[in-house]
Amino acid sequence: MKLLPHILLMCLALALAWAQDKHQGQHGRPDQHVRPGQHGDQHHAAVLDRCKGLEMDAVAENEEGIPYFFKGDHLFKGFHGKAELSNKSFAELDDHHHLGHVDAAFRMHFEDDPTHHNHMFFFLDNKVFRYFQHKLVVGYPKDISEVFPGIPNHLDAAVECPKSECGKDSVIFFKGDEIFHFNVKTKAVEKKEFESMPNCTSAFRFTEHYYCFHGHQFSKFDPKTGEVHGRYPKEARDYFMRCSKFRENGDHLERERCSRVHLDAITSDDAGNIYAFRGHHFIRKDNNDTLTSNTTESAFKELHSEVDAVFSYQDHLYMIKDNQLFVYKVGEPHTHLAGYPKPVKAELGIEGPINAAFVCQDHHIVHIIKGTDIYDVNLSVTPRVPTNKRPISVLRKVDAAMCGPDGVKVIRGSHFYHFESVMQFVVARALPEQHRVSLELFGCDH
Repeated sequence: MKLLPHILLMCLALALAWAQDKHQGQHGRPDQHVRPGQHGDQHHAAVLDRCKGLEMDAVAENEEGIPYFFKGDHLFKGFHGKAELSNKSFAELDDHHHLGHVDAAFRMHFEDDPTHHNHMFFFLDNKVFRYFQHKLVVGYPKDISEVFPGIPNHLDAAVECPKSECGKDSVIFFKGDEIFHFNVKTKAVEKKEFESMPNCTSAFRFTEHYYCFHGHQFSKFDPKTGEVHGRYPKEARDYFMRCSKFRENGDHLERERCSRVHLDAITSDDAGNIYAFRGHHFIRKDNNDTLTSNTTESAFKELHSEVDAVFSYQDHLYMIKDNQLFVYKVGEPHTHLAGYPKPVKAELGIEGPINAAFVCQDHHIVHIIKGTDIYDVNLSVTPRVPTNKRPISVLRKVDAAMCGPDGVKVIRGSHFYHFESVMQFVVARALPEQHRVSLELFGCDH
């Protein structure tokens, strides 16, 4: 009987060992491959909130111009929304190399080089991964020294710089206070000093401007000299993220007019005043160009925030949120009409969600954009029925749109495109000149 306790202890030890092996087998990672500072799969269960001031490991646009923000083994797509595991989009980052975090990333955007154009590059320790349309290119990962000779391992940041902005198609690499300009064509490396710029934890080219992120702040810099002009650093959450709560001492008008986050909706009323909505806030631009900003709830308390589309008709604002339609009479204050909200289907004859809607002056037709199609709904008759369905071939997605005396402005991301008429927009096969929303609609010059 004296052996029984020893036998029980041995059984318990074997059971624990078996359970540990089984756990490792399920995840495919024995303990010796866990990177320093990590604890198994705790990162996978992490709940990350970018609005709490995260320091991103890397930032890069994908092939469609959507920014990807990397933190640990997670990825934020776009300027708002929850994090997801990076290996859901780039599985091989985990298959070939246990993903603790991405050191640096960039999208090769050199149209003169079709072999590499629109390819994404990720750097992990001493390896570089190259993707095209989210598929790992054959032969990768490779050593950084093989693909980018002269560039060190364990990078902090990287950003592409086409010849139109750097003189030569280049990639700028950052490690500590060392900066390397890599000539893509000749593979020559030029080491530079950017004395006025802080050390970058990630770098990002967006709307032909260059941003160095350090902590949860950023500075805009000249890619050739590293010079930082203007009032920097600025808070990244004010310009590159859509957060419901901001610092009390922040300049809310400055944040909204200069934000890189796309608008949710935009319209102009009969008097020519523009209302632009983003998240929990909106900008009003009066016909004398005076700008003001406030929370959506302060002026449209029944709506709260996060509208999908807004259009103006006969001195009223029609505001669509999910499958509900809210109607306000324009004035000071705006008056919410009794009986609303009502279902969008009942009022406009079409199911949500709706991307954008607009009415051109002196017309009774509201043009509704849903996905990649546009519909016409005559507001002067009942019941209202969507007609004249047409595909939109020039844009895969529309964020907002409005119509005025000079035509239609269609907003996608941080840019808008001007079309002389609805017909021109629908039949277009190529995008017209890009215009910056922040600069040309709201006068933000940085």
